[in-house]
Amino acid sequence: MSDPATPPRSLAEALRHRDDASLGALLRARPDLITPVPTDLTQLATRAGTRASVVRALERLDRFALQTAEALAVAAEPASYGELLGLMAGDEGDPAVVGALPRALGTLREQALVWGGDDRLRLVRTARELLAPSPQHPSPTGLGPTVAEATAGMSPGRIQEIVGAAGLPSTHDAVSAVAALTGLYGDRKRMAALLKQAPPESLEVLARLVWGPPYGQVTADPAPRLRWLLDRGLLLPTAPGTVVLPREVALHLRGGHAHRTTEPLPPAVEPAAVHRPQVVDAAAAGQAYTALATVAELLKDWHEGGPAVLRAGGLSVRDLKRTAVALDLPEPVAAFWVELAYAAGLLASDGEADERYAATPAYDEWLERPAAERWARLAEAWLTATRTSGLVGGRDAKDRSLAALGPGLDRSAAPEVRHRVLSLLAGLPEGGAPTADSVLARLRWERPPRGPQTGEDLRARLARWTLSEAEMLGVTGRGALSAHGRALLGAPAPSAAGTLPDGPGDRLPVHHTSAPPPPLAPLTPAEQAGASTAAIRLLAPLLPEPLDHVLLQADLTAVAPGPLERPLADMLDVLADVESKGGATVYRFTPGSVRRALDAGRAAGDLHAFLAAHSRTPVPQPLTYLIDDVARRHGRLRVGAASAYVRCDDDAVLNEILADKRAAGLRLRRLAPTVLATQADPATLLDGLRAMGFAPAAESADGDVLITRADAHRTPPRTAPEPVPDGPPAPDATLLSAAIRAIRAGDLASTTPRKPSAAPASPGTLPRTGPAETLATMQAAVLTGETLWIGYVNAEGSASQRVIAPIRVEGGFVTAYDHTADEVRTYPLHRVTGVAELANEGE
Repeated sequence: MSDPATPPRSLAEALRHRDDASLGALLRARPDLITPVPTDLTQLATRAGTRASVVRALERLDRFALQTAEALAVAAEPASYGELLGLMAGDEGDPAVVGALPRALGTLREQALVWGGDDRLRLVRTARELLAPSPQHPSPTGLGPTVAEATAGMSPGRIQEIVGAAGLPSTHDAVSAVAALTGLYGDRKRMAALLKQAPPESLEVLARLVWGPPYGQVTADPAPRLRWLLDRGLLLPTAPGTVVLPREVALHLRGGHAHRTTEPLPPAVEPAAVHRPQVVDAAAAGQAYTALATVAELLKDWHEGGPAVLRAGGLSVRDLKRTAVALDLPEPVAAFWVELAYAAGLLASDGEADERYAATPAYDEWLERPAAERWARLAEAWLTATRTSGLVGGRDAKDRSLAALGPGLDRSAAPEVRHRVLSLLAGLPEGGAPTADSVLARLRWERPPRGPQTGEDLRARLARWTLSEAEMLGVTGRGALSAHGRALLGAPAPSAAGTLPDGPGDRLPVHHTSAPPPPLAPLTPAEQAGASTAAIRLLAPLLPEPLDHVLLQADLTAVAPGPLERPLADMLDVLADVESKGGATVYRFTPGSVRRALDAGRAAGDLHAFLAAHSRTPVPQPLTYLIDDVARRHGRLRVGAASAYVRCDDDAVLNEILADKRAAGLRLRRLAPTVLATQADPATLLDGLRAMGFAPAAESADGDVLITRADAHRTPPRTAPEPVPDGPPAPDATLLSAAIRAIRAGDLASTTPRKPSAAPASPGTLPRTGPAETLATMQAAVLTGETLWIGYVNAEGSASQRVIAPIRVEGGFVTAYDHTADEVRTYPLHRVTGVAELANEGE
């Protein structure tokens, strides 16, 4: 085992010096390192240095931690803490950087990107390769190669010429000459004296290169201002026609700064306005009610089978436009509600040959729940969904259009961005509505985009969509996080000191908080269930109670002054047409709507009784006449299948039909005085006669009137789509504890000295012993209580090494306490490849 007092010589040794809490923090921050669990700390260190894992870890650093890693990549290897501080704080020593650097360095150490003591800091080799400057991959710092790197291919004679022109004594070899130049460029006083001799034009050249890119082009016969710099090595040739500003020279000109702008502190999220909490909650509750009504209206529109599923999956552009018109919403907003219903498991494809979208059985269960519970289900689905409706209408990597409900809309970062944006809102004063730009600036600091950006990166677009979607869904009101939205996140309620007083008006003066609260951690399923219950409790009193009445008016309309109870709303949907929506819904009664209710099996008396029971105003006489008139004519004509026929006891009515020019397209012919036949199907005949002003009824083969109920088409039971994970999930406490025990035990097996044997195993290989020696060693260990190191091959042929304390050997099996698994296990002896005794401490 390594001595904690001895400086580590590798990342694996540095990990051995860590306690379990520190290892747990590493594995939580980089869960890909335990997928699968490493056999020992050496394998963990190797995996932590792989390119894919390092890139993922770098992408999750905040801006200042990433700037610290970039500074280490251009520092000497290894670097001291003082050298790193000089690169980050500059010669003047920025106090903010001085205070923030320990935290950033601690983050890099925790995530195993940096190891070593403060006197010997080392960046993981893969991270250095990714961040160090090169002609092909410029450093984000804008720095170029060192003098030693830039002069690697230069002739010794040319190096001596530069040394002489710079005013340094000549040396005996190129190595010492390069060291002398490096010392000169790193000495602030001597370098300042050298630059005082430079022509102003030469200083202008350096000023253009100092913050990067450090490369420039020169001709075969450089101008005097360039020649002066080339002669003194302040510019060094790297290729024909190309020169570079050495790193040491650039750092002198920058005042020691590795970065032009260092950002040690996150930018504050600025509140644009602070509204009274009551106003915020009321506005959010209104949006929540509208969200429920919109989803219900969408799925009601698709009751009898919604749009067809495209061959490639998803909605066609035409169907999305039709849905947007039906909902009276812009297409992007309609796409959001369609995707939200899908994410909540309320909408799916029916899976039939002529595949169409329709509501799922879960939708009927959802409708029976109280309004606040229905909202919570939508909000939970939105928080965790990886499908991103904002991408609808865009193009994928293969330049194919992205359709609503189609493939290619999953973005694994979406849940994390939504949660983080809402967490930032929770950190504002109660009722505070942030500016979008300040939210985006904070997110860019927490996860700076890598590489050149031609526009807003995905996280910025996700954040903008989150702000607008949270408002539409009622998580926020007037841009501020509502009380039920805060509860849904599991955020603590504001303290009494931060509560705003009641009073007239909406907005209050904007106050800035001194320090932002720590980020909210994502909730476990059990915690989310409790948070949703709290959100439901807060939202329920703010939603309007369903009404059991309407107001009938003489102009054949009914006004619903609020949301209606489901039986009343369902009956009105059949008996009347919705004319307008808003705070109150206006229904209009027409001959067609009344006929629709009669087709559904209602009698005229039923309709009169229904209206009288549910109207707070007397039933207007025109409405009574309308129902009686439609009912009197309803069913006098009967349509059946001939392909189709019409029969009526009154032959005068049939004569009227035949004489009507509008019936020419139906190609009717008389079969009997009371019967007409046609080749058209019954549905076409019904629609044609109704268009002519008649009220026919469909009949069965037995001559009975067919009742056309408004039964909804439903898909088979469907589960909501699973979110696409953003890499391996964060391990829970149980998995972390088991993984650390296994890694520690495996490391013990691979590093503990073995007692010498006749055939010692080479380092890193499993022990090899014969069956007889294995059995004898096992039996001896049972008597002495010694711990053994064994090689074991399981039934799948996977080899591993384990540390065991044998308890019993019998019947071809050994029962032992397995230190690797931290439990008692039984192993077949024929699968043990070999055994070795572990040396005692100090042996």
